[in-house]
Amino acid sequence: MAMMEGLTMKAVAVFPGTKEIKLIETEPPNISSPTQVKLRMLEVGICGTDKEICAFEYGTPPPGFDHLIIGHESLGEVVEVGPEVANLKPGNLVVPMVRRPCPREECVACRAGRQDFCFTGDFTERGIKEAHGYMTGWVVEEERYMATLPDPLREVGILVEPLTIAEKALIQVWDIQERLPWGRHEGSAERGRGYRALVLGAGPVGLLGAMALANAGFETHVYSREKQGGPKSGIVEAIGARYISAQDEPVSRLPGIIGNIDVVYEATGATRLSFEVIENLGTNGIFIFTGVPGRKAPIEVDADDIMRNVVLKNQVILGTVNAGLDAFESAIRDLGVFLKRWPDAVRSLVTGRHPIEAHRDLLFGKAGGIKNVIVLGGES
Repeated sequence: MAMMEGLTMKAVAVFPGTKEIKLIETEPPNISSPTQVKLRMLEVGICGTDKEICAFEYGTPPPGFDHLIIGHESLGEVVEVGPEVANLKPGNLVVPMVRRPCPREECVACRAGRQDFCFTGDFTERGIKEAHGYMTGWVVEEERYMATLPDPLREVGILVEPLTIAEKALIQVWDIQERLPWGRHEGSAERGRGYRALVLGAGPVGLLGAMALANAGFETHVYSREKQGGPKSGIVEAIGARYISAQDEPVSRLPGIIGNIDVVYEATGATRLSFEVIENLGTNGIFIFTGVPGRKAPIEVDADDIMRNVVLKNQVILGTVNAGLDAFESAIRDLGVFLKRWPDAVRSLVTGRHPIEAHRDLLFGKAGGIKNVIVLGGES
């Protein structure tokens, strides 16, 4: 685009070789294939993955670069499209996906467009692994890796990507529970009605998971370390769920409070807590891991009891990370429902919007709240 000539854009980048995090100036990208779309980045959410990359626990620059532009939770506006782009036009709001397929022909998942189930591990991920992310002014990407966001969801659109974690988990829950003849509710808006769900953690992923479960009809409980009466417990209660503080109740009491725990949605990355709760998972229950814990000292678990329960109680343990287009589309649909049902609760998840210059405070833990967001806009 002629209007971009001579301009630069700001970006937040990590330099693994020198262990530095810098606000850099770089050239805006240009469309190079007929199916690409150019985006003006509007907002990028800060999450635990970004903080771990900035602690140099992982994060890999693209080939030929000494730095990685971070950011994977994003919202953008289309500013230019290639001649073969079919469904997007300038002015559309979009949420870009994160993972890109591996190049191996034998990977049936990536060849089927389901790189979230990649067999080889040779995928790339924007802002995480071998591909620059979205914490910058403009981005160019293929149309097929974008989900369109309706304009009325603009104020909460940044929540789509973290919500996809719960949406992918629920897609798998419905598939798994097809094993139960009485659990089949095809086409039902509340397929979880009559079942009890426990969410571990009241961060953004946990609270969005609680909304997804409550919206699906589950009797939903959220177990977190914060005391009752704070902002997070207020959000939980506003969506009709129950908040249980770990300061008031030990894990061992949860089955007595909740009853048979049908689904556990873990959103803490806390290994010890998770395995304590697994021991209390109910008959025919499903335990969903979403957290990726860092390397810590080993913990003791009652492996015999866990294995016995999995076998004798017909339990399932699964993990969910990244998401396919189906989960992005479900997240956009459900976020619209959430906003109608619980407008104040949904809006309160975004507790701070900040300029890109504030990235260090956000990435190194000095900012509080639930979901902090960097506001961009494509300015040079």
